[in-house]
Amino acid sequence: MKSDSQLKADVLAELLWEPALRSGEIHVNAHDGVITLHGQVEHYADKFAAERAVQRVDGVKAIAEELKVSYTGVQQLTDTEIAESVVKSLKWHVWVPDSVQATIEDGWVTIRGEVHWGFQRQSAEDAVRYLIGVKGVSNNITLKPELQALLVKEAIEKSLHRNSEIDAKDVRITASEGKVTLAGSVHSWDERRQAYAAAWNAPGVTSVENHLSVTN
Repeated sequence: MKSDSQLKADVLAELLWEPALRSGEIHVNAHDGVITLHGQVEHYADKFAAERAVQRVDGVKAIAEELKVSYTGVQQLTDTEIAESVVKSLKWHVWVPDSVQATIEDGWVTIRGEVHWGFQRQSAEDAVRYLIGVKGVSNNITLKPELQALLVKEAIEKSLHRNSEIDAKDVRITASEGKVTLAGSVHSWDERRQAYAAAWNAPGVTSVENHLSVTN
């Protein structure tokens, strides 16, 4: 097991290695595998990039993300300007249906509506996450279930076993009325993320709780 100082050094090195992070001021604390990120960045997308970078580091068990978005200069946009960009981005994304709507308050985007697939819900969030001026995103889009729980569970299990990059033997799945829970353990953050994505890909899934632990 890595010491706190070694894990912190590895996380800092990975943050420097991430090409999307070229601005802002990120500080790192490490304690028993838990990484805390604090400081400020210029874009909401930077927060996402920082979190993904930390997940790549071996030995990280959990992440407390306390970064704040602080826009400066020409990037200080009004909510009206942000709303115009959000509307266009949602409209031009081929996987986002017309049922999705957005509201903006002090740079924070809230998306709502009803869709049938998890990838549509995630696509709407991706469409607005990287826009200039956005300080955060609340994804309140709901999914309308279309399949029975047993069929959903079987579909996810088959998907996990087909994926050569996921060791699914220690993954447990429960499904009820469109709600899926993943429990057990995997060997990396990437496996954990892929299992979560596989669960969302099943038709009829309305929510996914990812309780998978990472055993390095």
